[in-house]
Amino acid sequence: GMVHQHFMLVPAQSVWENVALGLRDLPFIPDRNRVIGRIESIRKKYGIHVDPLAPVWQLSIGEQQRVAIIKMLYREAEILILDEPTAVLTPQESKALFSTVRQMVDEGHGIIFISHKLDEVLEVSDRITILRKGKNVVTVAASKTTKESLAEMMVGRKVVFQIGKTLQNPGRVVVETKELFVIGDRGRMKVNGFSFDVRKREILGLAGISGNGQEELCEALAGMRKTESGTIQIDGFPMDGTKARDFQRRGVGYIPADRVGTGLVTGMNLRENIALRKYWRKEFTRFRFFVHWENIAGRTGQLVERFGVVNPGLGYPARMLSGGNLQKLMLARELSDDPRAVIAVQPTWGLDVSATQFVRETLLDQRDRGAAILLVSDDLDEILSMSDRIAVIHDGKLMGLVEDPDRVTEEQMGLMMAGSPLLEFAANLASEGESTGKAVALQ
Repeated sequence: GMVHQHFMLVPAQSVWENVALGLRDLPFIPDRNRVIGRIESIRKKYGIHVDPLAPVWQLSIGEQQRVAIIKMLYREAEILILDEPTAVLTPQESKALFSTVRQMVDEGHGIIFISHKLDEVLEVSDRITILRKGKNVVTVAASKTTKESLAEMMVGRKVVFQIGKTLQNPGRVVVETKELFVIGDRGRMKVNGFSFDVRKREILGLAGISGNGQEELCEALAGMRKTESGTIQIDGFPMDGTKARDFQRRGVGYIPADRVGTGLVTGMNLRENIALRKYWRKEFTRFRFFVHWENIAGRTGQLVERFGVVNPGLGYPARMLSGGNLQKLMLARELSDDPRAVIAVQPTWGLDVSATQFVRETLLDQRDRGAAILLVSDDLDEILSMSDRIAVIHDGKLMGLVEDPDRVTEEQMGLMMAGSPLLEFAANLASEGESTGKAVALQ
């Protein structure tokens, strides 16, 4: 069985129907209750939460990955191929999955674990094979290598893991929400009274298990989803009831999680993708009614060179680019105008070490320039290392706001992501902050 990075699911069918597809012992009339019952037992055993009756098209990317994991666990395959399986799990859930993987290995199963998270690879593997440009570079024993040497073999040069984040003094509030309520595609309230702000020269990390309202919140902040109640302000201007173009005019750059389905149109060429969300601007139009393709081509060439997008030509479709270069193309479009606010959702998801480093450095450059950045990521290490402050979301509610990320552990973050409010262990964090002389502001 295999859990693909890009999930092999049927969007129009429900979770249980997707799990049942391909079963050898499936009767002519599927026993829905039997399949759902087995799914429920897997959910309880591994802590993978998803509604068996929900249509797949209504699920977030993270929830769809959980369906793929359940589908694999349902079949009890002899050889299991896991492609980025922990992207939507808390640290506690990841450890539980690793324990399950080891248990499967002890029972005689073979596991192929594909991941860009080198710490996970070292923790769970017996042997590690490095691929670069489709070729087998080397196979080494996990006990005889290091994270640094693996990264060097992956990209062909030394990689510096320390992020060069400089200390900044945050400025005025750029993005602010108060008591925001947003309904999801399934008619349920996905954002429940969420209030927060993002300031100039600041990265606010938003941590949470995928499917807990992050995507709906970010779509509302980009003007792509209607809000039920509450307020959104960009630089002090109320944005309630406005369109996505109004948010863009106010200086909001939006980097969605799904770079292929939402961020870019892979059937269009590079020039056309750069023109998206900007074709109506004066410099891209001719005689007010016609697209000025010469200007767009010139601008695309500049951005491709500036952001290092490796491509066969500006007239080729975007689908010919690698995942990392697709992300660079989207960053080029959204960040080229120096936006006041940047909403980055899973910006390094599925990227290799080199592309991940580029994306992180680009976001830090935007922060240092003066942008207010909301960083949404399932990678807890990324949240902890990149953020100036961290907000944690669960079931659409704010579990807590950590003013000093250095004073919170992955385990404590995992508890908040699972639904425990920060106030439950705020006293311990506060005492730690007093003992070190560092402020720990908690909400």
